[in-house]
Parts: sequence; structure tokens; C-alpha cells
Amino acid sequence: MITVDELRGIRIFAALPLEALEYLTRAVEDIRLIAGEYFAHECDERALFVVVEGRAEITKIVNGEERVIGTRLPGRFFGEVPMTLSTPFPASGRAAGPSRVLKLDITAFYTLAALAPSVPTRVAGLARRYLDSLQVLAAERPDTDIRLIGPRGDPRTHEVAAFLARNQVAFDRVTLDVAAASARYPVLEREGAEALLEPTMRDVAEATGLAVRPEHARYDVVIVGGGPAGMTAAVNGAAEGVRTLVIESLAPGGQAGTSTRIENYTGFPFGISGDDLASRALKQAKRLGAEIVVTRTVEAVDAERLEVRLDGGDVLGAAALLLATGVAWRKLPVPSLERRIGNGVHYGAARSDAALTHGAEVCIVGAGNSAGQAALFFARHARSVTLLVRAASIEASMSQYLIDQLAANGGIRVETRSAVVDAHGAERLETIEVLDRASGIVSARTCDVLFVMIGADAMTDWLPDAIARDARGYVVAGSEAAASQHWRPKRRPYDLETSAPGVFAIGDVRSGSVKRVAAGVGEGGMAIAFVHQYLALSPASPGGS
Repeated sequence: MITVDELRGIRIFAALPLEALEYLTRAVEDIRLIAGEYFAHECDERALFVVVEGRAEITKIVNGEERVIGTRLPGRFFGEVPMTLSTPFPASGRAAGPSRVLKLDITAFYTLAALAPSVPTRVAGLARRYLDSLQVLAAERPDTDIRLIGPRGDPRTHEVAAFLARNQVAFDRVTLDVAAASARYPVLEREGAEALLEPTMRDVAEATGLAVRPEHARYDVVIVGGGPAGMTAAVNGAAEGVRTLVIESLAPGGQAGTSTRIENYTGFPFGISGDDLASRALKQAKRLGAEIVVTRTVEAVDAERLEVRLDGGDVLGAAALLLATGVAWRKLPVPSLERRIGNGVHYGAARSDAALTHGAEVCIVGAGNSAGQAALFFARHARSVTLLVRAASIEASMSQYLIDQLAANGGIRVETRSAVVDAHGAERLETIEVLDRASGIVSARTCDVLFVMIGADAMTDWLPDAIARDARGYVVAGSEAAASQHWRPKRRPYDLETSAPGVFAIGDVRSGSVKRVAAGVGEGGMAIAFVHQYLALSPASPGGS
């Protein structure tokens, strides 16, 4: 985490008022890099980077070959042209050796501009030096008529902000250092409308124009769940002219949408964040004509009539149903943690959680890739990050590239053979007790924010018996469904078809699936192909028997 004194050592920030410097300590990402690690990629969304230590190389792919087209030494910028022209990055930035850079996203840059107008003036001047033909500066902040107001650290305000961000709703966030006496937060303000106090997610969705009610009573395909598998099915179904509805309880993206970085998804050589991937899928599905409703849950499925009943009593019919409900984070069996969920304890970790970690002592329970990626991301904001691992090492559960990056980051500590056994704090989490499983000693340590990422389970108890599941609750499909006592037709089920004809299971909720984003995307595409085959069966014979 950068300090005020360190910022004063950077030329462009040296003369800024204390208020602006203190804002920067909270708003910037403090990124430490090893040699060859990228901090920006060509075509990324605009941002401003400042080199603090080491040396950065600016690279560009020319005729299929990556070439170094410039360097940046401490105190120099990268991103002044995109910030000035409102364009994506025309090149990439990487560390030439061990380096440290600061990142100001669009919100941080414009807030700083209001506090210190000399900064955007300096940035624009540098851009003109690189682009002699530049005549008009086009860095205007997008207009929005939605404001979210709440105290710093307020869990409900954070929850609403994350909901808006994941649903691609533009808004301004007003953070209060001190809550007004007897005030009710969060407050959602909209131009020309009455402010909403302590709104529910449904209220927020309706107020911001998100769809919460299906437009029709019957669809060709109803998809339950908007994770990678469900959204891919929606894209493919809509592209082929199939009337498609996605029902999502919160926001598109599913568990993958909360990942701070996905490194193993084909087509993104430098990785992509889960919320960025979800955003692209959402835009694509909507453009192609898929209908997506949020803040709605499916309370029951009629497997014979192929109907779903939503909360509120709406009943929808479909020619085919796709179950893409994914999995839910597994809970730690520690009662004192359960009482602090949202008040310092969080299951899963998303980029939108960065605001919670500014200057905080952060602990992450988990040893998988998601936990490692979260540790690296939050280290840019937090005072310290501790990864608490139950096993003797992380080698068996985490990719080597992440292990190397964790080892090279001085702000991250990995504690193996460790388990959280208790938590304390008056209103918010303040300390946790950690058991050293090797010695049996329990020690207390300061922890402002705890992220738990210890795996996930299928939540399928609400499904009817006609949809068979394995011993762990995952929905069986294909040959396993054929062996179920519930399968009636003479034909064999399609590979993703459940024991209920016309009902398909895709992604993490399916028994035997590969729990990877790419696998879920593949199954989403396959499912629509099987749906077409199912719909082509003779209607005179229910289920194609």
C-alpha cells in the first residue's frame, strides 16, 4: 500500500494537497511485479499507470511479433494517450525487472482531477507530446443519473455496489467517512425520482432499469442460472433464433464472475477477470436477443410439464429446460464467522471487493487458484495479505505460475497447516483465532477482512425427485441418467440430458463435470445442439419414447 510520503517522492504528485494524496493512498492499486509480468495489455480499458520502482517496457505486436517500442522509468506515466483520447490501450506494458507501478482507474483519475486539476493538465500535455496531431481532448466522464450513497465499510452499500457493477449499471458512488445519526443506508438516488432508502436488490434492479419480470409466459428454452455455461447457452440459443430466457438470482457471471483473474481461458493470452468475462457474455447475449431477468429465483420445477415456478408465483413454460445453477461456496463450520458475514467475512472474492481491503489486514482461507489470484489482487490495496492453508503445502492445489508470483510478492504471507477456529469483533470483524495444526497452538491475529474460498457444493435439494442426483447432490446426465429409475423413454438420453426428458444439466451442477470456466462454456454450446435434437423428436410420443 503506497503512503503519502512515497507519493510526495513522485514528481507529478509532489506538490498536491494532503487531501489529494490521502485520497490516492486509498484509491490507487499498488502493483508489484516480477520481470516479464504485465500490468496492462493492448486493447485493455483505459487507465493511468505511474512507475514507482524498476523499469517498464511498452510492447506491441507487429506482424505477429512482440516488440519493445518504449520504456518508462520511475516517475513516468503509461496510459496518458488512452486517458486523453478515451480509447483502449494501443500497446501493452510489462516489467523489465522487479518493479512497482501505481494504477489509477477512470473513477480514481477523475476524482483526483477534481481535487488537483494540475494532474489532468499534465497528463494531457504529455499526450500532446506523443501525438502531435492531437487537437481536441476527449476525456469526458460518462454521464450517469444514479448515485449510491453510504458509509465507508457499510456491508449493504458494498453489496448494492457489487450488484450494480456486475450487472453493468453505470453509477457514481459517494462514500461517507461518517454516517449521519439515525440515517438509513444505503441511499440510491436517481435523477427525477424519489431516493430509495435501504433498498432491496429487487428495488435496485427495478430502479435502474434491469429486467426482473419475464416478457412471455412460454419460451423455447428457459435457462436457470447465468454463469459461464448458462450465458453461453443463451448466446448460442439466441443466435439460432430460439426464444431464450435466463433466470438469474443475482447477476450474470456466476461464481466465475467473482474471480479476480482467469488465466486458463483460451483466447485471452494474458488472462481476463471474471467480471470482464461476464460483462462480455452479457452484452453478447442481449445483442443477440436473449432475455435475462435478475433478482429472481426458481422455487420449483415441474419435470413432466417442463414448467418453472418463480418466487412471487409466476409460472413459465418451456420446450426445454437447462439447469445451470452452478455451485455455492462451502462454509467454514465456525459459528462466529457466520454472524459476521458481510461485516468483515465474505465467501468468494471479486474485483469489486477491492474497496473493502484498502489499508486493511486481509486473510484468505483457501489453497486453490482462485485464492491465489485473490491474494495477488488484494495485495495491491491491502496493508498485508495472509493466505491460510489447511494442507501442508499449496503445490498440490495451485498452479505453479501462481506459486511463483506469491513467493515474489513481499506483501503476501502463506501459512500452511492453519485453520480458522474463531472470530471476534464488536460490530465488524477485528481478530481471528488460527489453529496451527502441526503444534496444536491457537493464536490470535488482527484481521479486518476475511475471504473464505475452500471449494463449493451443489445446492439442488429444491429439485424434484424426477431429476436424479448423485450422492453429493450433483445432477446426473447422459449414461448415468439412463441408469436411473426415473428415466422412462425407450431412447437413451442425450449426453447432457437428465433423467427428466427435455431437462438438461450443464456446468458445475452436472455430476462429473470439469469444474473449469472453459468446460462450462463448452457445455453451454453443446446443450443448445442437444436441445435442437430433442425438439426434433416426434411430438406424438412424449419424451421421444
